[in-house]
Amino acid sequence: MSELLRATAIGTDLTRVEGPAKVRGRAPYAYEHPLEEPLHLHPLCATIARGRVSSIDASAASALDGVVRVITHHDAPRLADTDDGELAILQDERIGFRGQYLGAVLAETPEIARQAADLVVIETDAEHHDAEFRPDHPGARAPEGGADDVRTGQFDTALAAAEIVLDQRYSTPIEHNNPMEPHTTSARWDGDTLTLWTSTQGAHPAKQTLAPILGIDPERLRIISPHVGGGFGSKGLPHADMMLAALAAQVVPGRAVKYAVTRQHMFAVTGYRAPTSQHVRIGARVDGTITAFGFDAVSMSSRTKEFPEQAIKPARQMYAGAHRHITQRVLPLDVAVPSWMRAPGEAPGMVGLEIAMDELADACDLDPIELRARNEPELDPDTGLPFNQRRLLDCLREGAERFGWAERDPRPRSHHQDGWLIGTGVASATYPAFRQPGSKALIRSVASGYEVAIGAADLGTGTWTALTQVAADALEVEPEQIQLAIGDTALPHATVAGGSTGLASWSAAVITAGRAFRREHGTSPAVGAESTGEAGKNPAAQELAMHSYGAHFGQVRIHEPTGEIRLDRMLGVFSAGRIINPRTARSQFIGGMTMGVGMALHEKGELDPRFGHVVNHDLAEYHVPVNADIREIEAHWLDEEDPQAGPLGARGIGEIGIVGAAAAIANAAHHATGVRVRELPVFGDAFLPR
Repeated sequence: MSELLRATAIGTDLTRVEGPAKVRGRAPYAYEHPLEEPLHLHPLCATIARGRVSSIDASAASALDGVVRVITHHDAPRLADTDDGELAILQDERIGFRGQYLGAVLAETPEIARQAADLVVIETDAEHHDAEFRPDHPGARAPEGGADDVRTGQFDTALAAAEIVLDQRYSTPIEHNNPMEPHTTSARWDGDTLTLWTSTQGAHPAKQTLAPILGIDPERLRIISPHVGGGFGSKGLPHADMMLAALAAQVVPGRAVKYAVTRQHMFAVTGYRAPTSQHVRIGARVDGTITAFGFDAVSMSSRTKEFPEQAIKPARQMYAGAHRHITQRVLPLDVAVPSWMRAPGEAPGMVGLEIAMDELADACDLDPIELRARNEPELDPDTGLPFNQRRLLDCLREGAERFGWAERDPRPRSHHQDGWLIGTGVASATYPAFRQPGSKALIRSVASGYEVAIGAADLGTGTWTALTQVAADALEVEPEQIQLAIGDTALPHATVAGGSTGLASWSAAVITAGRAFRREHGTSPAVGAESTGEAGKNPAAQELAMHSYGAHFGQVRIHEPTGEIRLDRMLGVFSAGRIINPRTARSQFIGGMTMGVGMALHEKGELDPRFGHVVNHDLAEYHVPVNADIREIEAHWLDEEDPQAGPLGARGIGEIGIVGAAAAIANAAHHATGVRVRELPVFGDAFLPR
């Protein structure tokens, strides 16, 4: 067990350290770093889903005043490693998906670059493609390197013998991250050294990925990213836009190249959440006890590079049941490459699971919270390990009290008001509690206090502030004495801000460095005194099943004549260990819950299989929640610490807010209308007479 850090600054709602710089426009995002006479890049992109480039005529573009260079696969620099199909761009004539990079125009202004790109004539030879996702597709297979299937007991026999049987299919669509700051990179080569000013959730992990592909010593690649305007997972892995900027800058050595992905093109080249189909089969006794549990998921991927949206992850550990059958399959198609989106796997996987639990509660004539209580596992069903802190029922019960659940009439269509049907729903939330080893921190004494350096990332989530609080407590000083430096590979190594691991992982390094500093230099250190610390592995993770939990409650109203659906209120209660900063934590929880509202009611990428193209590829037609859609939303958490999670006593909170939120809203819609919707998003036409 790690000794918990004494909390003085931790737990206070310190205002954002970087806030004044942001509101004054002095916090530089990737595109805003001042660079001398940069060139501007506009890409050339494939307009077919599969085939080859037969010819490229860039003569008219090259003749345009202000154009410096047009690059294609004919003259782009060669990469040292082409195994990563997403990043190995401009290496040959093959086309794997619509929107794939085929080249780039470099010009003195963005406008000239875009105009010139329109003048480039690209001829292609199209081949037969397949871009239609369906769960019964014969091409579906086990994912490469994915989790093994779960087959315990005699599932088929137990399901056939069950007193209550639920057998339903659920689906989630393509969803897109769409952070406010688009994916942006400025690149410059100085001899054999490359600098990228880029928007990334992990400067060091991006460096480790890109350097060997480019064939350069990692020490010759510097990535700078002190401020990130959102990511939601899409900036957790390097995508081809970074590589395109790097290759383009290589052909104009000494000049910087700036590239901001357009909003429309972000729907093709910066990752997205793949659609899923989920087949849930549950056998239970009449008292609600689950005897057989089956969950079979299929997700779409790309032939260019596999990424499975593993929707089975929460089903493996949420509820008891001796006879289990859980499988994940992936369907590679001729589509753009999917990637991380907030709570990959858990967010879509809890949709089918938690709607199914609501249906099972109805079939057993049980309150949905009571059904979950009757199926609480004593040990983790997936690993057999004891749970660390499984406080799901505490979250459900506190949420029920805060929400007024006891006043609910369980009968569907029981609450009418001025032509509106009103319903309430509940769903559980879970997310694993990971801590990544390997982050390092450096603390140095300066005249005004202490410099704390670590290559962490702040996506707008509060890293600047929370790490300042952690460092202050580690050194037992006031936060005003901490000068934090993050977001640069020139700083000590830090792991990615992903998987809700960022703060817990980085803080372990900062705390270790702070304790070493006091041990080595005392409380009156000389200016220039310094110490380092590194985050190691968490031994408890091998002995305990470590997860965070939560409960979502939602109330919707549905206009009976038109099917219009509105969210009245939403409440979340979470168990996530110690909360470092209530102000930024509440923002994180509410942000996740709001994305859950988007999953439930708004977001759907419409892929036209004839062209392999998402047709609603802008924020005019790809809808996300806005202020008018979010009327009353509250986030609360249990007052707790988790010493097994590490010296901070905290588990990550970035993703659990979205997990289960969409299911709570879908369940509320059923309670309001009696209509069960199993396909997200929940659109109003589902409630109109057929």
